[in-house]
Amino acid sequence: VGTVPVAEGKSVQQTVELLARRLEALGAEKQGTFGVDCETYHTAATLGTQGQTGKLMYVMHNSEYPLSCFALFENGPCLVADANFDTLMVKLKGFFQNAKANKIESRGTRYQYCDFLVKLGTVTMGPSARGISVEVEYCPCVIANDCWNLLMEFMQSFMGSHTPGIPSVFGSKHDSTYSPGDTMVQYMELFNKIRKQQQVPVAGIR
Repeated sequence: VGTVPVAEGKSVQQTVELLARRLEALGAEKQGTFGVDCETYHTAATLGTQGQTGKLMYVMHNSEYPLSCFALFENGPCLVADANFDTLMVKLKGFFQNAKANKIESRGTRYQYCDFLVKLGTVTMGPSARGISVEVEYCPCVIANDCWNLLMEFMQSFMGSHTPGIPSVFGSKHDSTYSPGDTMVQYMELFNKIRKQQQVPVAGIR
C-alpha cells in the first residue's frame, strides 16, 4: 500500500472526481459501488497484564465478499469467518472492547477497464473525509508478483507520478496465490496510516 497526496488546491472529493474523470477518459465503465469498513477492538485487561499494552484486533468487511468477515492483527494472522462473526464479538466483550471512535471506512465507485477492476473510495472517520483509497486488480492473474509490472503500467496511465511502490504483502507472498485476506491486510495498513496522519489526507493502492 502506498500514499498519494491530494491534488494541490483540491479537496479529497475533488481529487476522487479527478481520478474518476481520468479513468473514464481511458474508457473505464462504472460497475456499481463498493464499501470496506474496519472496527478496532482492544484486548481487555486480564489478570497479570496490568501496565501492559493490549493487542489491537481489526474486524473488517468488504462488499466484494458479502458473506465473509475478516479479523486481523497487526503483523499477525488474518482470520476469515462467516458474516455473523460480529455477533460473536458482542459475546466476547469481556475479552475484546470495541473502540467505536476509531471506526473507519472507504466507500466509492467500482470501475471496469478491460481486465482491470478499479475501486476509487473516500476514506472517512465519523463525518470527516480523511483520504482516498484506490484499489486496482488485474482479474486474470492470481499470482501477485507475476502481474505487478502490468499493474504499475496501468496505474501510471491515470495516476502519473503518484504510482506507489510494490505493497509489502506482495513480497511476503512471493509466488503463492493471492487471496482476499491479502487485500484486507492492505486496507488495514492504509487505514492505520490515515489514522496516524489524520491531518494529511492520503491514498492507498493495491
